[in-house]
Amino acid sequence: MIKVSVLYPNSDGAKFDMSYYCKSHMPMVNRLLGSAIKGMAVDQGIGGFESGSSAPFVAVGHLLFDSVEAFQAAFAPHAQEIMGDIPNYTNLQPTIQISEIKL
Repeated sequence: MIKVSVLYPNSDGAKFDMSYYCKSHMPMVNRLLGSAIKGMAVDQGIGGFESGSSAPFVAVGHLLFDSVEAFQAAFAPHAQEIMGDIPNYTNLQPTIQISEIKL
């Protein structure tokens, strides 16, 4: 199983509409990618390791798939629509990481 994590870095001037992300964007992604998605989660950053410090990421979205190939096959036909929705909830450039789940 693999996890696709989309990390939105915290920075000065960061705008992130968590309500839109959870109620509109992620449901759209779920609908478009269909049965290829095996699970999803959204994290909202609330702090860093040091007491009182800011979270390094304002939000992280996670999508689970059986394989990289399953993700790519599901995502490719809808990439433009999914990526085109980003300005509706943030002014941040996300970092995407694909990980193999070990535990």
